[in-house]
Amino acid sequence: MKRIESTQNALVKHWKKLLTQRKEREKSGEYIVEGFHLVEEALKHKDQITQIIVRDGVDLPLLWEIDDVVLVEVNDAVAKEIAETENSQGVFAHCTQREVSEDEKYDWRKVLLVDAVQDPGNIGTMIRTADAAGIDAVVLGKGCVDAFNPKTLRSAQGSHFHIPVVRGDLMEWIENLQQDGVRVYGTSLEEAVSYKDVEPSEAFALLLGNEGSGISPQLLAKTDQNVIIPILGGAESLNVAVAAGILLYAFVK
Repeated sequence: MKRIESTQNALVKHWKKLLTQRKEREKSGEYIVEGFHLVEEALKHKDQITQIIVRDGVDLPLLWEIDDVVLVEVNDAVAKEIAETENSQGVFAHCTQREVSEDEKYDWRKVLLVDAVQDPGNIGTMIRTADAAGIDAVVLGKGCVDAFNPKTLRSAQGSHFHIPVVRGDLMEWIENLQQDGVRVYGTSLEEAVSYKDVEPSEAFALLLGNEGSGISPQLLAKTDQNVIIPILGGAESLNVAVAAGILLYAFVK
C-alpha cells in the first residue's frame, strides 16, 4: 500500500485539480468520487478505477474485493484537501471516464438530450433517472454543467458507472437520430400535445432545456413533436429533473 502525507505531493495536487477544475477533468479524462456508496459502485467497474484513497483510521468493508486495486493511504491533512463534503467518510476513488466508441453511439435508441442545464444537482438527478428508466445514454449539449463535477456525481449516486454520459452538438444528434427513424420530443408550451398522448416506444429521444429559458428555439424547431406536462396546482413550472422523470417513464416501452 502506498502512503502520502504531504498536501504538496504532485498526485494530491492532481486530485485537487480534478475536484475543482473542469478543464483538468476534460484534459485527463479522470475524476474523483467520494464516500462509501460511490466507491462501492466504482468497484463494480474496476477497469474505470485508477486507485482508491483511504484516510487514516478508516476501515474498508471486508466484503469489498480490493486485492487487485491500488490503495493509497493518506493522513487527515491530505484527506481534508481532497474532501468535497463537510463530514467526509474518508474514502475516495480516482476514476477514469468511461470511453464510448462511435459504433456504440449508433446503437442508442432511447436517448435523453439536455440543453444548457447548469445546475449540477439537476444534471445528476437526470442521469440517475435516465439510468433507472433504462435509457441508453444521456447527451449534454452546449451550456450544460460538467457531468463529472463533484456535485453532479453525488447527485447521480453512481449512475455514471451504468449509463454513458457524453457531450455533443444537440443539433447533430437530433438530425442523426431522426435519420435513423427515432422520433425526437421537445418540451414547450407552443404547438404541444399532452405528454399522455405520446405512445410509449422502444426508440425515442427526449430533449429538455434550461428551466429559466427553456430549449433554444433552433433546437425546438427541429423536434418531431413538442409535449407539455399540465400544471394542475398553483406552481408556475416543474423542476427540469422532475419533468425528465415523468416523461421518460411515460415514453419508455
